[in-house]
Amino acid sequence: MSGLTKITHCISHRTKKEQTILMEMINIHEAKTNLSRIAEEVSAGKEIIIAKSGKPKMRLVPFESNKTKVKFGLLKGKIEISDDFDAPLPDEILEDFYGPEE
Repeated sequence: MSGLTKITHCISHRTKKEQTILMEMINIHEAKTNLSRIAEEVSAGKEIIIAKSGKPKMRLVPFESNKTKVKFGLLKGKIEISDDFDAPLPDEILEDFYGPEE
């Protein structure tokens, strides 16, 4: 990180894509003072360790979305919907949901 003092040396780390990136350790005071700059570097792919009294306390990593892409048509031909699927329900079933009519 430009302008920030390093507490310890950078260590090598492998990501899921087996690319080497550097994790830098900085103290918590520097992290609070330079949060915007740190956020930019982390969002660009860098991982940063935040330490308190020289001991690692947390690791900042880029956010990875777990959102999977929707694939339409996967159940085509596997599900049948009857013609009356939206017909009114019988009174006894409606009573189970709403209670008896008064």
